[in-house]
Parts: sequence; structure tokens; C-alpha cells
Amino acid sequence: MRFRKPFAAAFVLLIFISAAAGFTPPDYTIPTYKQSDKVLHFIAFFLLTLTFYWILETSRRKVLQLTFTVCTLGLGCVSEVVQGLLPIHRDFDYYDVLANVLGSVSALALCNWYHKRMLERKRAARGYGAVPGDDDLDVELGENTEAQETGVVRPTVDEELERWDENAEDWETTEPEPVNGKMQADDGDLGDGKKRND
Repeated sequence: MRFRKPFAAAFVLLIFISAAAGFTPPDYTIPTYKQSDKVLHFIAFFLLTLTFYWILETSRRKVLQLTFTVCTLGLGCVSEVVQGLLPIHRDFDYYDVLANVLGSVSALALCNWYHKRMLERKRAARGYGAVPGDDDLDVELGENTEAQETGVVRPTVDEELERWDENAEDWETTEPEPVNGKMQADDGDLGDGKKRND
């Protein structure tokens, strides 16, 4: 897991700016758009989520869950509760929480889409794409499954060694080839050997 310092620095700077704007007493004037600070809440949490998403370089799922927990739930909801509890003469506002969550979720959706697209381009550049000609088929969904999906799997060397009995009197030295999931009978001459019944 890699730590991206420019995004971390931008996130910390945005946290300080947002905290200064959100926790100042109401006698200070904060710029608003048409007498509403909801646009500022949306933009602030959009930018906070956007920068936080790219701080850690790890799997897309982990980043998505961590960013949702920290930015959307933690900062977006808890900051308004704290703002209402502190004696700075600011009130808790459900519409502020809604603007925070909408800004955060919008940035999260945009980052997730771009991250997924970026990973697909990296895989395609490395040659990890689908087999040529089968681009529309998805084997994981059961499309285009043929003989390779019969369910018959040959035992691995480890599995054979686990079942190996060193006290067995006669064990095969050659491995018979399976036919439709069953072992093929050997038609060769067995000589005077005894047949095992196990």
C-alpha cells in the first residue's frame, strides 16, 4: 500500500479550510450563493472526498469503503452534529447534512468510475484482457461454457501424495486416462498378479 503525499497534503489543507469555515461563530461572514451555504457544503465535501480517495493506493474496494466511512459518514454527518453541540451559536441543519452527503457521494461515484476505468486500461496494456474474439462472453456468468466445465478435475501431486500408501502391495506405476469422469479399464496382460478388491 502506497501513500500519495500530494493528495494527503491537499486533504489536510481542505480540512483546515473547511473546519475554519464550519466552526467559526456566525458573526463572521462566509460567502454564500443566493443566501444559501448548501452549495459550499456540496463543493467542500466533493473536494474532501475527491482528495481523500486518492491518498492510499490499495484495492478499489478498500478505498471505496474507507472513503465512504471517513468522508461521507464521518465528516459529512458527524461534523454537523459536532457543530450543533459546540457553543459557537451554530445550529444542526439536516439540509447541510444532505448537501454534505450528496457532495461526498458524487465525488465517490466519480472517483470509483475513474479508478475502475484506469485499472481496466492498465490490464489491457499488460495484455490481461479477454481472449481475442470472446469479448462479449463472460465465463464467470456461465456464458460459453463447454467441455472445460465438466467438473472433472485431475488430482494434484499433493493430493496423490496425501493418499499414498507405502504398504500397498501393488499400486499402479502409470496413470490411466479419465474418460467422462471415470477411469478407463486397462486391457493389458496382468500376468499372475492378484486383483485387489478395495
